[in-house]
Amino acid sequence: MYSKLLLCLVGLLFCLSGTAQDAKTLEGKWNLKITEEDKEVPSWLEIKRSGHSTLVGQFCYKFGSARPVSEVKVVNGTFSFAIPAQWEPKGFDMQVLGMLDGNQLKGTLIYTDGKSYSWVGTRAPTLAYDANPSWGKERKLFNGQNLSGWTAMGENQWVVEDGILKSPKSGSNIVTNDEFSDFKLHVEFKYPKGGNSGVYLRGRYEVQIADDHGKEPSSIYFGAIYGHLIPNEMAAKPSEEWQSYDITLIGRRVTIVANGKTIISEQNIPSMTGGALDNDEASPGPIMIQGDHGPIELRNIRITPVL
Repeated sequence: MYSKLLLCLVGLLFCLSGTAQDAKTLEGKWNLKITEEDKEVPSWLEIKRSGHSTLVGQFCYKFGSARPVSEVKVVNGTFSFAIPAQWEPKGFDMQVLGMLDGNQLKGTLIYTDGKSYSWVGTRAPTLAYDANPSWGKERKLFNGQNLSGWTAMGENQWVVEDGILKSPKSGSNIVTNDEFSDFKLHVEFKYPKGGNSGVYLRGRYEVQIADDHGKEPSSIYFGAIYGHLIPNEMAAKPSEEWQSYDITLIGRRVTIVANGKTIISEQNIPSMTGGALDNDEASPGPIMIQGDHGPIELRNIRITPVL
């Protein structure tokens, strides 16, 4: 039944496409919006060439990390690829089918449970980099007294105690009411043994917070842009100690100083990370703190925006 559905969808896309497309027009980075039930969720796809004729890529769903695509197959004007489950429920490999429609990609995602959802993709924007920006005045994002300026994205478990912003258990993420384009961000945090959280820049790019002291650096460990950028060293302290990030984001280019050590220096963030609020990358966005992975404490959250 599942294979018949897949064949029917491929056939439908072929009928809609009208003419065969040059595979080169698919190459690049695409921001996808998937319509699941009545909600649009962000996703991302990169298609690139491996050797003379094979297309490969990366795919980032609404959660988890960017994952490799071993082959993007192009037949009769349509393309398709399969993605094994990562954090999705067990079932089928996810199938992604699409076609080029003018300046957009359009297609269908078949989830691990066999349900199908439509999606539309646009090319990821180029974000300007200013090497010498004019910085505004630094200001506090957290006043140390209450949740003023922040909103919990669901039932609120966040509290303020003794000047510390705390999520005592897994629950909702929390976001700033204000949005930002380019900025310098300082944040101090502490987690218990095995702790896991994250700071989302513009609500789209997660800087991983996790109990990874003593491990080799990884794209999913402490200090990484989750699933994308690997720190050049592991700068995490043991759990239960206060730690800090100083993060500069200009366009796509990010520098991260963790506990006084520069672990990522002026690297371009390829795309949204899993858990992003959206992938409208040309727009300002909030600072989001992850509260759905366990307890976390924060203090001295300050931001310096560009003028």
